[in-house]
Amino acid sequence: MREIEAIAVDIFGTTVDWRTGVVDGLHRLAADKDLSFGAGALADAWRERYLPAVAQINSGERAWANLDTIHAEALDECLDLFGYSEHFGAAEREEMVRAWYVLPPWRDSLDGLRKLRENHIVVALSNGGFALLTRLIKTAGLPFDAVISAENVQAYKPDVRAYRHAARLLDLPPDRILMVAAHTWDIDGARAAGLRTAFVERPDEKGPGRTADRAEDTTCDLTAQSFTELADALVRG
Repeated sequence: MREIEAIAVDIFGTTVDWRTGVVDGLHRLAADKDLSFGAGALADAWRERYLPAVAQINSGERAWANLDTIHAEALDECLDLFGYSEHFGAAEREEMVRAWYVLPPWRDSLDGLRKLRENHIVVALSNGGFALLTRLIKTAGLPFDAVISAENVQAYKPDVRAYRHAARLLDLPPDRILMVAAHTWDIDGARAAGLRTAFVERPDEKGPGRTADRAEDTTCDLTAQSFTELADALVRG
């Protein structure tokens, strides 16, 4: 761990609480409508379509599309599935997609990232588009040194191309970069690309009654309960 020079941090679920932010955004948009609106169930179904969609792109089954496009397509499908289609027009659906631009950080994220930056370069490495990430990070006040989007290489994590692109941009061997994520699939992809890995537990990521990924099911170099705990572990070496 003493050889680590840069830390690449996942965003959705690892740094920010996507579910709370998306559910709140959906509720705001449906507040003036006379319908029984299950924002939590809709958000969960929406998120579940994410990994299958990026897998299709990584495999070459479909052409490149950025995350906003993927979100918009999945939202249309989910609104139809839940019987909400007729209640939301094109402008409202666009606002729903933009809910992913305004997400609250986890309680430890701001202080933890600042602490990690004391001794390392710390970058966001995410499947979000560059415009999305730039606005999300600014709104949430997240103290990253740089933003690296899968959009830059048109390959989504967990494809090794996304992680190796980050290493090229940072001008570092992959094993001098620590990938930090709360998802087993992300950790597995980073490890396959030669990065070192740290799993941060986010047990509340998927909301009530839903099991998040767990460190005990993940092969990684380090585990932590928070960014601050991870920073302390790195100082100890």
